[in-house]
Amino acid sequence: METKVTAVNGHGHLTIGGLDTVALASKYGTPLYVMDEDAIRANCRALKNSMDAHYHKKGLVLYASKAFCCKRMYRILNEEGLGADVVSGGELYTALQAGFPAERIYFHGNNKTADELTMALESGVGRIVVDNIAELELLGALAKAAGKTASVLFRIKPGIDAHTHNFIRTGQIDSKFGFALETGEALQAVAAALKTPGIRVAGIHCHIGSQIFDIDPFCHAAEVMLGFAQQVRAELGYTIEELNLGGGFGIRYVAQDDPKALESYMEAVSKVVLGFCETNSFPVPFICIEPGRSIVGDTGITLYTIGSVKTIPGYRTYVSIDGGMTDNPRYALYQSAYEAVVANKAAQQKDFTATIAGRCCESGDLIQENTQLQTPAVGDILAVLSTGAYNYSMASNYNRVPRLPVVMVRGGEDSLAVRRETYEDLVRNDV
Repeated sequence: METKVTAVNGHGHLTIGGLDTVALASKYGTPLYVMDEDAIRANCRALKNSMDAHYHKKGLVLYASKAFCCKRMYRILNEEGLGADVVSGGELYTALQAGFPAERIYFHGNNKTADELTMALESGVGRIVVDNIAELELLGALAKAAGKTASVLFRIKPGIDAHTHNFIRTGQIDSKFGFALETGEALQAVAAALKTPGIRVAGIHCHIGSQIFDIDPFCHAAEVMLGFAQQVRAELGYTIEELNLGGGFGIRYVAQDDPKALESYMEAVSKVVLGFCETNSFPVPFICIEPGRSIVGDTGITLYTIGSVKTIPGYRTYVSIDGGMTDNPRYALYQSAYEAVVANKAAQQKDFTATIAGRCCESGDLIQENTQLQTPAVGDILAVLSTGAYNYSMASNYNRVPRLPVVMVRGGEDSLAVRRETYEDLVRNDV
């Protein structure tokens, strides 16, 4: 399976953004993340243009930083006119260090610390998404003490089953995130905020899950959220100005995946929003969405060097690579499906069944099991596709393995976006 950023060249090698992955592996070493910056920018523009078209330029695309976060990424987002959704002080700090405009930053999280909220207030972030009453009270006190006003959204659980993995479903009543509608706590929270000094209620937010292929759950979520906005107006006399509908649009990891075009989501949901507002004489709110994976996920690959091919007769063959769960923990966590290619044999047929094993001292350190590859050999370069999201951002130093570098490809040129960690980096904070 080729992706939107990969192809096979005349040497039979896998390419990304037109560049030979075998040559990139030789130049930068492995393991290595490679991302197509042109494709990232194209995704940003497609989403922004669709948002502008369907909501008459009264909306904002917020990139979900947790998918992939580094200073280069924030510079790209700024140049493309997007906003940023951050979920920690670290992501906020990175964005600010990259010169990203604070007013286009929305700060999320279910347990923000006082220090993080203070940083958000001092830097002037555009919105703080409040998750619970304790946070509302803390934010109000901090804002009052600082002589500032915090513009907030409330994270609402719309009770939507998004048909996705249990670990990445976030819209149901027993989720750790946000306020429930069914219990009345969401309405109580808005009522409390309207009376809290230092707090300005800007709007409401929801996010129903990740890697969702169906459009209907997004449409249903929009209906539920607008219904709640109507309830707020009717019972509290306050008109919600902003509606953030979150993200979660699915991408293609393997051939069986069938994601809809991003334009399809935007068109369908906008019809629901505009239709509801017209029918109920409700002012159309400023609309935000928070795509992450759908901007970067299928723009990246990871390159490894095969260190051994170990066959256990009658059982399986392990193809061992010089990376693993430290750079891609998603198979260990979710049994996530990936497509893999022997990059220097990409033109050949896949005729070999293998389990891709990582280098960690951990039996669960696998990337895929019983997957099809071109016949592998020691020293071959293995590429795992669609690793642009939740790989670098979820990487760890387990077994004291240094984190990988990130190379960006743009206009047929490659450049380093994140340096490879060194052993010295690993001990830098040890005392």
